[in-house]
Amino acid sequence: MKHLVLGLLAAPGVAHDLARELERELPAALARRFSGTEWTVVARGEPRAAAGAGNVDLVKIARRRMLREGWDLAICLTDLPLHVGRRPVIAHAAVSTGVGLVSVPALGAADLERRLRQTLMRLVAGLLGESPSGSASVGELVKADERTIRFVTRPGRGNLRLLVGMVRANRPWRLASGLSRALVGALGTAAFGLASTGVWHIADGMGVARSVALCLGAVLVTCVSLIVVHELWEHAPDAGREARERVMLFNLATAITIALGVITLYVALLAIIVLCEAVLISPHVLEQELGHPVNAGDYLGLAWVVTSLATIGGALGGAVESDDAVREAAYDYRPDEESEDEMAEDDLETAASR
Repeated sequence: MKHLVLGLLAAPGVAHDLARELERELPAALARRFSGTEWTVVARGEPRAAAGAGNVDLVKIARRRMLREGWDLAICLTDLPLHVGRRPVIAHAAVSTGVGLVSVPALGAADLERRLRQTLMRLVAGLLGESPSGSASVGELVKADERTIRFVTRPGRGNLRLLVGMVRANRPWRLASGLSRALVGALGTAAFGLASTGVWHIADGMGVARSVALCLGAVLVTCVSLIVVHELWEHAPDAGREARERVMLFNLATAITIALGVITLYVALLAIIVLCEAVLISPHVLEQELGHPVNAGDYLGLAWVVTSLATIGGALGGAVESDDAVREAAYDYRPDEESEDEMAEDDLETAASR
């Protein structure tokens, strides 16, 4: 029986988690699909496959790693959005080199593991010279030439799914937990607000409209400060429409990621502050200070105002975070540029393996 080894190189984060899962599940599926062949799947991390890693040739990187490790095939799972014209590319295979690429964000945010498994099965079939038939959910097959195959999607729906996948890959709900100074600033402001009778009176006279305005303003200020202070907004180059559209896509994904992360922080702070209010501030004390009977609405109004102030405090804390800390929190992992030392090491090891 023939034995083949498939190497999966994965960007840190969601792609790497999926690769580790498929490392265990994919060999059996491949053995069923390709009778007479025994498979071993090896998952490895590849930081240069992360979005924003710079202008890197992932096919060349995967080819070097494949030769160095002694794999028969290599597929790189990247966070990068890939396009042909305006159409998002889900997967690309260079048949002559035995290397494939999969843009994980292009698979969307739902049912990722199944979609990725189907994509890999079709990609492996193409690399082995067979017809890469399969589910249409992983894209329409396009042959660029005899040595290259691609799976692409329609521009409108495909770009929307790509955007959602990019935001999902950034894991925005983890933003707040990665910003320690922002958390300290938010919690410190919340503690001050709960202990300040002046804030109690301000909240008592705010009304719903002003509270909503303060809430929206706090979220907006926090989002803008994180993006501007830490230069998360990328500038479109003068290199053509496709490059500008790619930058716009990155910026839109960044804005949505930051917004969802800040909203998650806001909701978490609100829950914590409501709980602290119930434990620390008795109705008798609040009534005596405000001069009128209080109910659950008064407690919620106070928590709402304190949460908005705490979010602004978190923005001040986030402003003094290091750029690397904010980028890691916002993008899970996004190196600024490729390490020349790593590339030189790859060259030496590849030459030695020949």
